[in-house]
Amino acid sequence: MGLLGAGAMVFWWEVDGDPDDHDAWHSHEHLQERLCVPGFLRGRRGNGVSGTAGYFVMYEVDDLAILISKPYLDRLNNPTPWSQRIMSRFRYMNRTLCRVVASFGTGIGTELLTIQLAPAADQAETLRDWLVADALPGLVQQPGIVGTHLLEGDEAASRTETEEKRLRESEDEIADWVVLVEGYDAEGIRSVFEGPLSEASLTGHGASADSISARYRLVHTMSDRDALTSSE
Repeated sequence: MGLLGAGAMVFWWEVDGDPDDHDAWHSHEHLQERLCVPGFLRGRRGNGVSGTAGYFVMYEVDDLAILISKPYLDRLNNPTPWSQRIMSRFRYMNRTLCRVVASFGTGIGTELLTIQLAPAADQAETLRDWLVADALPGLVQQPGIVGTHLLEGDEAASRTETEEKRLRESEDEIADWVVLVEGYDAEGIRSVFEGPLSEASLTGHGASADSISARYRLVHTMSDRDALTSSE
């Protein structure tokens, strides 16, 4: 089944100060708050590993329209006191609202590779076809890999102004495309990063030469059912 919806929101960030306060906020307030918004299906947070700083966060939603809907924007424009305190400490934020172009595999992996990339000039169709028809479905057949996904960012939707954005010290970055590979084996994820989805391989199939790869370990996942149950 892969990802649960046709839309996704992905984040990369670092945070100054006490990481325990940040983690408690995200697990005990923020995930639940977001997943009570209609159309939000599942959220997850990963911690950086192997030299990667900070966090990766993703929310799966019914479709991209959920991420610019009034119920969600109402949350963004009324941040809680805890959110205000934490978000003022965010650094190097990338927040990208995406359409799910392709999703392969089943379930959720504990190890995650994220790749921010963009097609080279006139190569979008070539790169997309290779990822969707060949590279990503092939990888889920490998031991240690349980899911592969291609997301394409929507810049206009990602730039919607909100009160939460004003809490951060600088403008959010936005990714063009995002490839996600998840699995249960760190070595399997590393081999993908060094082989089939290395920068050399990506550029050879039409990506520009400025992709950003990072590895994370999943630490918390919550579904909309979990959030609704805990709020009753």
